Amino acid sequence: SNDFSVFLILCFFLLFCENIMSRPIDETVLENGEKKSHPAPGQHPPRGLLPKKVVNFAKDLAAGTCGGIAVCLVGHPFDTLKVRLQTQPSSQPLYSGLVDCFTKTLKWEGIGGLYRGVGSPLVGQMFFRAALFTSYFQTQKFVNPDPSQRLTSLQYLLCGAVTGGVASFFEGPVDLFKSKMQAQIIREKVYGEKPVYRNVFDCGRQVVSQHGIRGVYQALPAVAARNIPAFGTYFMQYEVMRNYYSRTLNTPVKDLPIYITMASAAYGGVLYWLLFYPLDVVKSAMQTDSSDVRKRKYASMPDCARQLYQEGGVRRFYKGFTPCMLRSIPANAVMFTVVEQVRKVLNQWPS
Repeated sequence: SNDFSVFLILCFFLLFCENIMSRPIDETVLENGEKKSHPAPGQHPPRGLLPKKVVNFAKDLAAGTCGGIAVCLVGHPFDTLKVRLQTQPSSQPLYSGLVDCFTKTLKWEGIGGLYRGVGSPLVGQMFFRAALFTSYFQTQKFVNPDPSQRLTSLQYLLCGAVTGGVASFFEGPVDLFKSKMQAQIIREKVYGEKPVYRNVFDCGRQVVSQHGIRGVYQALPAVAARNIPAFGTYFMQYEVMRNYYSRTLNTPVKDLPIYITMASAAYGGVLYWLLFYPLDVVKSAMQTDSSDVRKRKYASMPDCARQLYQEGGVRRFYKGFTPCMLRSIPANAVMFTVVEQVRKVLNQWPS
């Protein structure tokens, strides 16, 4: 985490240097009062410290990182309740519902219980959201290099789907360690097992040392199966809604009011979970399964889905749905607002 903090500080430092180096060397005041920039005698025109593509990449990375921190701080308590309701055994449920899960978490673990496993998402979301938004914005530039033109709905769907596939490799480990920590209380209370992990970082250390890279990417196919269609839909809906209000208000997308950005992001987040929540239940079940392949309950995604259906029918795939939806609105609204505002500030700097 310290290494990534240094890396993030370095990105901002380079952007600052780029801003300084890109400023004009001299200015001449014209008769009409306007200022005209030009290089000093004998000097070349001002150039930035870094290539344009590197600067734009760093801006996307910094904006995504800030968005990751924001979404984690706002949404993690809801995520803890969601995962615990998703993964508790149907035969011996520990919680009767959302309110019971919330009150028992506070009773047994205090307010810190709601942030159980937050270390992994807080650090991991910085990586994940940085990768997510950097991948999304860079894919947009690849699909349509002209920044003055907005993409079509299908192009946004494609960019989001590609982003979801790429982001799965970053989100998988983060989600795995977080979920194992969040579900540990269930094993302790229901089965009387002693806690295996002291904290989320100890969880990561044990998984890596005992099971290697395969253990880190446990349930990766389930993560990708959810992310690819979900993020395609998510980003498409977000952009389509912003395009609509841009035409309605006759305002450029970048100048839309913050409440439009928040509403578009919240609506995209609701659609994400409304359409693909059952895939998330399968993912959580597979991630909280044993790290030891020989002891796993689920052999594959179809096998997991079959067993979950046998436990409780269609309703089994919607356990934890309420806290998930409660989380999606504020978390996505805050995340996209932070990302867009940070990009807006950074884009005022020369590139």
